[in-house]
Amino acid sequence: MPEYLAPGVFVEEVSFRAKSIEGVGTSVAAIVGPTRTGPLRGTPEVVTSYAEFERIFGDADHLTLGGKSVPNDTALAARAFFDNGGKQLYVARVAKDANNVNNVGDGSSALRASKADSQSRLTFKSRFPGALGNYTLEVHWRDSENLLKSETVGSPEADTVYLLVAEDVTKDARVGASPADGKFPLKSVKALVKLDGSANVAVFEGRGTATAADDSDVIGDLSKLKRDKLPANARLYRVYAKQPTGGELGSGTAAELTLTNEADLSAFTKGAHWGAVTRLRGTLDAGGNVFTVLASQNPAVASNLTLPMSSLAAVAPSVRAVVVQTTFDIDVHRGDKNGEVIYTVADISTAPDAANSLAKRLPGSPEKRQDQLTQPVACTIDPAADNGSKVLEALYELFAEDNDALNPTPPSIDGPRYLIKLAGGTDGDLPTSADYAGETDEVHGSVGLSALENVDDVAIVMTPGAVRAGEDDHMATVMEMQKHCRKMRYRVGIVDSREDMTLSDVRNWRSNFSDSRLALYYPWVVTADPSGQKPTITRPPAGFIAGIYANTDVTRGVHKAPANEPVLGALRFAQEINRFQQELLNPWGVNVLRSFPGRGQRVWGGRTMSDDPEWKYVNVRRYFLYLEKSIDRSTQWVVFEPNGEQLWANIRTSVEDFLYNEWRNGHLLGTTPKEAYFVRCDRSTMTQNDLDNGRLVCEVGVAPLRPAEFVIFRIGQKTADANA
Repeated sequence: MPEYLAPGVFVEEVSFRAKSIEGVGTSVAAIVGPTRTGPLRGTPEVVTSYAEFERIFGDADHLTLGGKSVPNDTALAARAFFDNGGKQLYVARVAKDANNVNNVGDGSSALRASKADSQSRLTFKSRFPGALGNYTLEVHWRDSENLLKSETVGSPEADTVYLLVAEDVTKDARVGASPADGKFPLKSVKALVKLDGSANVAVFEGRGTATAADDSDVIGDLSKLKRDKLPANARLYRVYAKQPTGGELGSGTAAELTLTNEADLSAFTKGAHWGAVTRLRGTLDAGGNVFTVLASQNPAVASNLTLPMSSLAAVAPSVRAVVVQTTFDIDVHRGDKNGEVIYTVADISTAPDAANSLAKRLPGSPEKRQDQLTQPVACTIDPAADNGSKVLEALYELFAEDNDALNPTPPSIDGPRYLIKLAGGTDGDLPTSADYAGETDEVHGSVGLSALENVDDVAIVMTPGAVRAGEDDHMATVMEMQKHCRKMRYRVGIVDSREDMTLSDVRNWRSNFSDSRLALYYPWVVTADPSGQKPTITRPPAGFIAGIYANTDVTRGVHKAPANEPVLGALRFAQEINRFQQELLNPWGVNVLRSFPGRGQRVWGGRTMSDDPEWKYVNVRRYFLYLEKSIDRSTQWVVFEPNGEQLWANIRTSVEDFLYNEWRNGHLLGTTPKEAYFVRCDRSTMTQNDLDNGRLVCEVGVAPLRPAEFVIFRIGQKTADANA
């Protein structure tokens, strides 16, 4: 009670209403099982569509478990869940020995794909284990600006290399005694030259050609020529790479030189040549005057070649472009190079210490939650790769493994594709019940069903992938799900029968369980194969049933039995069950899926796997769980309140208001509230010992609506004059 210490007017807020109880959601489902990719540890992620499921956990293509191709039941069930009206699905991925997996996904029988160059300067690795991780990475260079420039020079500058082109050079232009007089006039000169003082041009490193009058090659004897004695047809040409718009060239800037057709520049590279290759990869100097052809990036070149850019003027029609290669994007293709692009990373630098380096654009542990779930590939850079040229060299070594794509040859008109193929990813062995059960790890993240303990919203649990294990292991997995649902109290588990079970098989299998939190469905569902590998595929029914549960909860309410509902996506069922056959199964709590002429494929059962008649029906069990959890969650305010008449009255009012609303909405049996429910919280429900020990006991009774499972019309004859 507030203290009043000084005179004044005091305004205080009080509540004269009992606290209301809000109904909890019952349509949130969870699935546990193997997928093609995705995290194995940590709090399961909720997905709200199948497309979102695919982005995180991969597509519905088959898994290879224990060397055997098996349907991807987890993905197929997720698709069926959303197709049948489900809205929220938590997914906990499992793999064989998933309890041993570490933070980065290693340790289970499923392996991560990877690729590294021979010196391990760059290592690309899928972030999650699985065969889907055998991605193909494609690099797209962002620097598409053609830097090639050429010009005819009238006033040459010192220290710049030019291409001299002249015909019929007389001996008057000679400086020194060579070539001999008899060699003149020189018919043709194409040589790299530099200004020597103001009067002469000196042949640069003997690079070029000079043809004498007797057709001999005299470039080795030609050292200098007088500029003013050159013929009138003599021209000096300069070719260079201009500075890029977005920055400056640095020494060793990666670049690609493109030729439109084969060009022989061996005279300007001291005899070496690259054959029919039209794309040369290497580096530019800071001035853009020298292109170094790197042997590590050009298989046709035996050792690095220094090519002054001006020599390109000798084959000018064959030269197309020079483009630097400093930043790039990466597309991640599912499967081979023609597979779907599932992820793109933009603006990556070859510099290992840049803010947008490969290691920082593709970290092993991303900061953002979305990237943690969807980024498929990580890259590490060895400290030895301490500059961009080493990173580029490692990249080109990886590109060269698909040399046909890197260097397309005629008649192909495609440009080069820079591809890196990851390999070694596997789906591992078939998970066992221990993998489905998982383990609780508060530091590194929990696994399997244990991971679902951190999610409060889940009301429906399924493990469709467990049907691929042996019968005993399947049964053990169902028992793990049973223990999980009991531990978490407010959950029910959907149990799949095994494939191609006979009526006696499924009855015998069902007899191993008695639990109102489990419901068994039979037979399997035949649908179109979403992967396109087969015309049809037979699938366990859990995903369809979970979607029907969720949709019924939203459209009708959890009090309505999830039965007599269409199974959307079903072409037919694996076995056609008739009424007489169902009479053998229904009393045993086996919910049958049946086909009806004119009404399609329907769920024709709504029983739990309990032998207690009180909890025989799925909707009754789930409705009570809904009531219990709603009251539990909305009455937490009661804890530590003074345990007296006023508190008891408030509780009675809160619960009665909640149940009255349920009755008014038609969720309870009875023509009056008194017939539908009662709430007791007074001295009749608590002893003095309860009060002394801090216990408040409230008894609630409700009359649930059970399904009209057997609809009976009694029809008899009457005479015309009989009384009504």
